[in-house]
Amino acid sequence: MEKAREVLVIGGNRYFGKRLIARLLAAGDRVTVLNRGSSQPPVGAIHLVADRNDEKSLEDALGSRTFDVVVDQVCYTPRQAETARRVFAGRTRRYVMTSTVEVYEYEDSGTLVREDALDPLTVPVDLELPWDDPEFLETHYGEGKRQAEAVLAAAGPEFPYAAVRVAHVLGGADDFTGRLQHYADRIQAGEPIAVPVVNRPATYVHVEEIADFLAWAAGEDFTGPVNAASDGLLSTEELCEAVAVRFPDGRTVLRAVEVGEVSPFSFTRSYGMDNSRAARLGFPFGDVRQWLPKAIAETLGKGGN
Repeated sequence: MEKAREVLVIGGNRYFGKRLIARLLAAGDRVTVLNRGSSQPPVGAIHLVADRNDEKSLEDALGSRTFDVVVDQVCYTPRQAETARRVFAGRTRRYVMTSTVEVYEYEDSGTLVREDALDPLTVPVDLELPWDDPEFLETHYGEGKRQAEAVLAAAGPEFPYAAVRVAHVLGGADDFTGRLQHYADRIQAGEPIAVPVVNRPATYVHVEEIADFLAWAAGEDFTGPVNAASDGLLSTEELCEAVAVRFPDGRTVLRAVEVGEVSPFSFTRSYGMDNSRAARLGFPFGDVRQWLPKAIAETLGKGGN
């Protein structure tokens, strides 16, 4: 009988993280969840409490434990990546970081963006920036992830890592972002939806699909960055049209603005992701237009609210 795989999931006890944990448990893995103790993991998982920003706290919580794979759902900064690299070197055979499409936020490409558009080894790392400031971190989300990837890449082959660059996630009744609700509220009320004058389409992934991908990636041996996105691009208008189906009496009014805040899924740059590396590695993504109606129904509820 094959020995159960030892998997550590850091954070990630909500949204697609909790779905990942459920998949790992269902596959027979021995799953340990490490967080600050604010929430309990699913039944069947081992629970460790530590502050992932505190190296000693991490070391104390982990003790002598070793893992086949670590999936880090909450590595947002180069400081956190530095800590993880030190703590898990020699403690895991594989480290998988949940990264983001936002690492490409400076791209503006006429074609889908491949992983090699951003080589983490070329990204400057500045550990002295105020990464502990929540406001700074929120406004530098993509930069934090870029620099975190850079720290991991600099470790070389002695620290095998993968960075899963996740597209914008949609779906699930537990979507806590309120982004689709933003559109629903305005369409239902006939209020204008602000978009930039130049508004580019983007790539997306369903919440269940990204959980599937992360569970699959945990068991593979590829390294480096990989894009995780469904096939196809969606514009803000297409998203609004899909939401508007639920509100026959509502109106979709897009208003282009040159300055000021725009709606959640509006982008001045084109950096939709190419997912061909994932396909070559063995994971075929579905088509965004096939699952979009389902995602909207899940998030907005059967009554459309």
